[in-house]
Amino acid sequence: MNNSQYTNYFLVALLIFLFSCKESAESNTEIKEIKSVISTENNNNKTLAVYTTAMNTDLRLTKTAEQRFTEKIQPLETDVAVFVNPKRTFQQFLGIGGAITDASSEVFFTLDKATQNQLLQSLYGKDGIGYNIIRTSIHSSDFGLGSHTYIEEGDAELRTFSIEKDKEKRIPFIKQAIDLIGDELVFYASPWSPPAFMKTNNNMLRGGKLLPEFRQAWADYYVKFIEAYEAEGIPVWGLTIQNEPMAVQRWESCIYTAEEERDFLKNYLGPTLKRAGMADKNIVVWDHNRDLITDRANTIFEDPEASKYAWGIGFHWYETWTGGLPKYDNLKNINESFPSKNILFTEGCQEGFDAERMHYWPNAERYGNSMINDFNSGVVGWTDWNILLDERGGPNHVENFCFAPVHADTKTGELIFTPTYYYIGHFSKFIKQGALRVSTTTSRSTIESTSFQNKDGSMVTVVMNPTDNEILYKLVVGNSQSELKIEPRSMQTLVYK
Repeated sequence: MNNSQYTNYFLVALLIFLFSCKESAESNTEIKEIKSVISTENNNNKTLAVYTTAMNTDLRLTKTAEQRFTEKIQPLETDVAVFVNPKRTFQQFLGIGGAITDASSEVFFTLDKATQNQLLQSLYGKDGIGYNIIRTSIHSSDFGLGSHTYIEEGDAELRTFSIEKDKEKRIPFIKQAIDLIGDELVFYASPWSPPAFMKTNNNMLRGGKLLPEFRQAWADYYVKFIEAYEAEGIPVWGLTIQNEPMAVQRWESCIYTAEEERDFLKNYLGPTLKRAGMADKNIVVWDHNRDLITDRANTIFEDPEASKYAWGIGFHWYETWTGGLPKYDNLKNINESFPSKNILFTEGCQEGFDAERMHYWPNAERYGNSMINDFNSGVVGWTDWNILLDERGGPNHVENFCFAPVHADTKTGELIFTPTYYYIGHFSKFIKQGALRVSTTTSRSTIESTSFQNKDGSMVTVVMNPTDNEILYKLVVGNSQSELKIEPRSMQTLVYK
């Protein structure tokens, strides 16, 4: 082969290589296309903004500092540090929000228009904390004035199906929230119990199970719900199969073993949604605590016919009722075992309402600890329970009163923003839908942290100090660092590029 032939051969090979690189780049998903504008080689002289909420101060999501990055110096064992590696990213962020229940709706409509707008803006507005997830119940839960369904008792054909009750307060409230959220809305629904006649105990309350002869009628009920809500202009992103399927509660409840939920999903609910043209609706299984969650995941996700209908698994945080600690490792196990499935926090609240503890700081710290550890365990979205309750922690038709991030004093018409509202805001206000979680660790157990990278390249690192001492720490990002301090019993959000 002469020199000219060698040259031609080289040019052809080079063109083929360049074309294959272009094809590979164009085939990347949107997640892969998020470009970091952080130079991990040299971030010196770039600034970061610090936002703080702290106990025994007036700081509430307050911008408290602007810091500069300098060249990284090897941390010592005596240093407290947060280490962020933007080159290692994980799950995509879906959002944060709360449930618009019948209770929340009742309280909302006791307020005057100005206060209603204040609440909406504080939760969903551009200057609020940026909620984009809404959960609601399929007919009633305990948080409302009483039990109800959408059909007349005994109507297995669902001929009397109607959501007229929801149109009175719940749906108008939801629509106003949706108008502020816009395109990033994630709206999903959960049933607490089938109608009484469909259950083994002939009662919506106190557990019981779905009777086999009503499995198809109950699956059809979900379809009716979706059709009715979407006819009202509310796009339904998805649903959970059953709220707390292993808890016999004195309020609306229904029990499914792992095998029963698996079989209802693969034989009834999944195929029924598909036949109705609703295969795009996201089905979330379990919707209960972290304690038994791995058994539910193993049973459903190991079954190919059931698993194909399941978007992921949902969970609550109430396993601590036994006196133990939150079981974050169980979430990590699911993330490792079933990486194609999503994990969604579907409910949490501080139980046992006490008006004297409306501003009790550990309530907020429970949220901060859960959100940091849940996200670090692979969770894609986080849904609080009631977004609004009254000054008694209700209404609740079985007096199961609890806390919410925002309460309304129905006697004065004023809103009460608890510390929890601000702690949630340290995540929801700054982390945007589509962000990627970024590798983040701490050198000490005295602080906790997680980070996300937004689509615009901005980085958000959340740091919590649950101790009674001010802590000096280093934020180390690649080969750069910034030296900061965090107040006692506080939460910080650091925003930087």
